[in-house]
Amino acid sequence: MQDISASDFRINGAIRVPEVRLIGADGVNVGVVKTAEAMAAARTAGLDLVEVAPNAEPPVVRVLDFGKFLYERAKKDREARKSQTKIEIKEIRLRPKTSEHHRSFKVRNARRWLSEGKKVLARIRFRGREITYPEIALEDLKRIAEDLADVGMIEQAPRMEGRTMFMVIGPSKK
Repeated sequence: MQDISASDFRINGAIRVPEVRLIGADGVNVGVVKTAEAMAAARTAGLDLVEVAPNAEPPVVRVLDFGKFLYERAKKDREARKSQTKIEIKEIRLRPKTSEHHRSFKVRNARRWLSEGKKVLARIRFRGREITYPEIALEDLKRIAEDLADVGMIEQAPRMEGRTMFMVIGPSKK
């Protein structure tokens, strides 16, 4: 988690431009004023002058309570993170010589994970001279994809990476 630091915003004396677009404490656009006037307005309201849009021309500043502003922003970020969906990737590992029975219960687990909405990474690892026959692994991955076709679809086609061949299967859209 990354905390929002106060250094991300220029406040009060750190604002060094001659003119700013001021938004008052009540949220009303006051207009373009001298920075000193904006500082005086913030001081009379007993609040801070915070630069909210530094790239605008002139920069936009706002009269508000800086501590409360940071708190509200952190709260919004927490809510946004909470509503994000994290897709988990589960993995099944096989070898080119994996037996049919062993493959079937690996596929059964993959089927369960796909129905739960998780992605499945099917990986076939080559050892020794097995790597000279990648077509065996390709055939195995195709068979796995066919077995899972009713609950998932191939998101990443089978490909080699070092001594492994893998493919990603994602849950099918309902």
